[in-house]
Amino acid sequence: MPLRLEIRKMLSSRSDRVKSVDLHPTEPWVLTALYNGNVFIWDYEQATMVKSYEVCSLPVRCAKFIVRKQWFIAASDDMMLRVYNYNTMEKVNAWEAHTDYIRFVEVHPNLPYVLSCSDDMSIKLWDWERGWDCCQVFEGHVHYVMMIKVNPRDTNTFASASLDRSIKVWGVSASAPHFTLDGHDRGVNCLDYYPGGDRPYLVSGADDKTVRIWDYQTKTCVQTLVGHHNNVSAALFHPRLPVIVSASEDGTVRLWHSTTYRAETTLNYSMERAWALAVSADSNKVAVGYDEGTVVLKLGHETPVASLDPHTGRVVWAQNNDIQTASLKGVAAEAGAQDGERLPVAPKDLGATEIFPQALRHNCNGRFLVVCGDGEYVVYTSQALRNKAFGTALDFAWSAVGTGDYAVRESISRVRTYRNFKEAHTLRPPLAAAEGLFGGAALGVRGADAVVFFDWDEGIMVRKIDVAPRDVFWSDAGDLVLLACEESYYVLRYDAGAVAAALARGAVDAEEGVEAAFELVGEVAGRVRTGQWVGACFLYTSDAGRLSYYVGGEVMTLCHLDHPMYMLGYLPKEDRVYLMDKAKGIYSYKVLQSYLQYQTAVVRKDFEAANALLPSIPASEYTAVARFLESQGFKEEALAVSRDPDHRFDLACELGKLALARELLDAIPPAEYDTLDSQTKWKRLGDLALSECDMALVEKCAANSGDLGGLLLLHSSTGNAAGLAALAADAAKAGKTNVGFLALFLLGRLEECLELLVKAGRLPEAAFMARTYLPSEMPRLVELWKKDLQSVSVKAAEALADPSQYPNLFEDLDVALRVEQMFKAQRGRPIPAAQWPQAKDQLDMDLIALVKAGGGGAAAAPGPPPPQQLNGAAAAAPPQPPTAAAAAPSQPEHDDDGVDVAAALAEEEAAATAAAAVRAQAERQEAEQQQAAARAAAAAAAEERARRAVAEEAAARRAQQEAAARQAASAAAAAPPASPAAQVASAVPSPAARTASATASPQTPAEVAQRLKDEAMARARAAAMARVEAAKRAAEEAAAASRAAEQQQAAATMPPRPAPLSASPQPGNGIAAAAPPPAAQEEDEDFGENW
Repeated sequence: MPLRLEIRKMLSSRSDRVKSVDLHPTEPWVLTALYNGNVFIWDYEQATMVKSYEVCSLPVRCAKFIVRKQWFIAASDDMMLRVYNYNTMEKVNAWEAHTDYIRFVEVHPNLPYVLSCSDDMSIKLWDWERGWDCCQVFEGHVHYVMMIKVNPRDTNTFASASLDRSIKVWGVSASAPHFTLDGHDRGVNCLDYYPGGDRPYLVSGADDKTVRIWDYQTKTCVQTLVGHHNNVSAALFHPRLPVIVSASEDGTVRLWHSTTYRAETTLNYSMERAWALAVSADSNKVAVGYDEGTVVLKLGHETPVASLDPHTGRVVWAQNNDIQTASLKGVAAEAGAQDGERLPVAPKDLGATEIFPQALRHNCNGRFLVVCGDGEYVVYTSQALRNKAFGTALDFAWSAVGTGDYAVRESISRVRTYRNFKEAHTLRPPLAAAEGLFGGAALGVRGADAVVFFDWDEGIMVRKIDVAPRDVFWSDAGDLVLLACEESYYVLRYDAGAVAAALARGAVDAEEGVEAAFELVGEVAGRVRTGQWVGACFLYTSDAGRLSYYVGGEVMTLCHLDHPMYMLGYLPKEDRVYLMDKAKGIYSYKVLQSYLQYQTAVVRKDFEAANALLPSIPASEYTAVARFLESQGFKEEALAVSRDPDHRFDLACELGKLALARELLDAIPPAEYDTLDSQTKWKRLGDLALSECDMALVEKCAANSGDLGGLLLLHSSTGNAAGLAALAADAAKAGKTNVGFLALFLLGRLEECLELLVKAGRLPEAAFMARTYLPSEMPRLVELWKKDLQSVSVKAAEALADPSQYPNLFEDLDVALRVEQMFKAQRGRPIPAAQWPQAKDQLDMDLIALVKAGGGGAAAAPGPPPPQQLNGAAAAAPPQPPTAAAAAPSQPEHDDDGVDVAAALAEEEAAATAAAAVRAQAERQEAEQQQAAARAAAAAAAEERARRAVAEEAAARRAQQEAAARQAASAAAAAPPASPAAQVASAVPSPAARTASATASPQTPAEVAQRLKDEAMARARAAAMARVEAAKRAAEEAAAASRAAEQQQAAATMPPRPAPLSASPQPGNGIAAAAPPPAAQEEDEDFGENW
């Protein structure tokens, strides 16, 4: 019977003629050598080119991977061998290896050797550990040597194929061949060794269009395969499948059964001649090189042929025709294997089968084992592999009950069932063609677009469902079934009672079956690779490389698999699920059955059952249970169950339980406060506390998280001066200069701000800040700046002006020094919040301008100190005017309240006086603006009047001239004609007449306009000056009224002052007058007014 291999094309790339192909054992790569001198690496899963190399301008006839070194070696017609690193793409080595075209290279499987053969009829052995030294030369062929292959069973021997029609077998250590195989009628192009250990076979292809199988022990030809119509260019044994693959120049690739030698299939992709073949030992892939490109094929499926008996814990798998077994009970616990680690199982040979196994399954109780393949089936006992039953079958399926109940698909139209190994029913499915068979609680037969379920006992159709599943999985209870399709899977509930009742009544529709037999539970997107039901949970592996499970409509991911794996089964006693990869390695993952049952109860909202199951779950799994509850929306329950502090903190924050979250963070050791995870948690809790207005907790969180910027915002917003001071110290220790500077600046500690800038090396900024706020510090900072700048540029350093040497270059420096002293005297006095409406208008006040405009205060203030005193603020401070408290005699202790009230009133009046001064200045500015507007308006009006006057004067002059002309004409007509002398005399006026005429002539238009404009400007200037004088008088009256009110209030609040002492000293006492000097009083009053 045929193998019925599903052949799928994975890659088809067009290129120039491909002379060689090779598959990477671990990466999805195919290496192609082209006749045009290039080498390409293709990714056959993504159908993209990974890398390309321009080797030479002549044909490259062979290229092979050297996976151990991450190299590939290429042989070309320029007689050179070249080695490249396929990761870095660098050329490792290149040398001239032969004296003619190099046909083939073979990499030794375990020694650092490379074999090459050439048209010079020689074979050479190269050792890359000796610098690619030629260790041996093999000569004996009398024509071109086309190919060489190392024997996988004995790596010290290899075989060669030549156009001299012979195959020679050599030893690595001897230069002469061991023996020669003759039989081909024309030149031999290719050969390959059988990879298994049961047959000492060689396969060869030649120009005589045949493929021959040789027994190299008996040196005889076992079989000749005929079918190609042109030269056979490549032939090999597949390492995983019982097939021989051959490629020919007739453009076809043929598959032959390696045991029966029958032709299985012929492939033709219309890409002209086929030149090369390659297979992988770990997959079912086959690469083919054509005249027009490369094709990569997948033969059959790569799922391991294995089965796990859940009753005994023994796993059975097929290795070619050999059956091996191993026990998995307690292996993971004994080895201490973690999840995902390969288990150290000890395989045991159970026997061999006569057919090539393509499927292997235990029956429902594990007593029997069926092997399917080559269109046949054989039922064995699972312990001793004794034959129980056999027959022909395209598919085989066990029943969910009954020891010997099974069904076989004999053709596309007939299915036969057996009960206790005896034939029971013959079924004719209502399908165009039966393509698959599935066992379980009901027998499933798949068609092209539907699946039909039959009752095992009666053989009657139960239901037809219009989907075509790839596989069908039944639960152990038989109430749930999963249909795995190409893009998704469907979960159905099976009602066996409704089916039994319908069968008893005979109420079964001949076309649709029993309508109530199945109920759709859910549909989930994704492709199931392999799977198994565990109770109401379905464990499965997906094509996305995940181990997941389905429960109650939800899909949970257990882990991500690092390479493709296939599920063997689940052992409830071990609480572990077992998987196998393509290399027959077995892996396990822990999955608690009680945990799965608990999840099922939660999804079904059966909380009583869930609470009853929770104690049976180990405490180590409670965190996983809590995460599941959280995914289902039960966060309160998850918080109560979770044992992970991090998870509990996340849940407490989400639920708004700040006290619990703080307790969890307080439990963190102080040594871990500086870790990133701890700081992130404190910041998160601080944000939540801020949203709840818990400022104390916000401050604690910011301090523990090291969030100095947040502390700055918090303390500045709440007016916490002590907090700002502590923050400045902490910021200085942490090196957060910006935060420390802002904190000190908000506190008014300008000297410390300067020192912070100096320590940070920001001397230019410190100097400019001193110019603005602390001019007494300028000389010291400029000197420091010069010293620092000299290391960069001496000329630039000398260009800096020192205010102690050049005070004239610093405008208003003396005034700035006095303002600094005033600021230092006043900055310790807090401003009551009640005065904010008045104080906010003074924030932009120009103090220097106010001091300069203060009149008496400015005149009475002491002059600037000499330059040598600028370095010391205390020395440079001008003498302070005596205050009222100092000038007045001491008062009794009981008058403190009155003094405080007087001081408060004085402060209020000083603020009012300052406000009046500001208003007066604003009125002066407004008057100036009005004066300018008036001048502009007057000028415009004057111009308009001048234009009108000029126009009127011109019109009058024209009228006068016209009248004079008419009068002269009438007089001339009436008078007698004059003599010529008289005419001349009248035409030339006398000097007196000319003078009178010039004196009486009218002004020009420009002169008239200028005169009118000057008059208008004079009138506007006079009006503006009048308004300015009025504003000044109003301001002076307001200031006088303010001083009078101040004096009245002071007189009302202060006790009566004693009579002043005489200006001259009294006899015997030597005490001067206590009253302050008038100048000091005037200065004090003026300063209070202007401040």
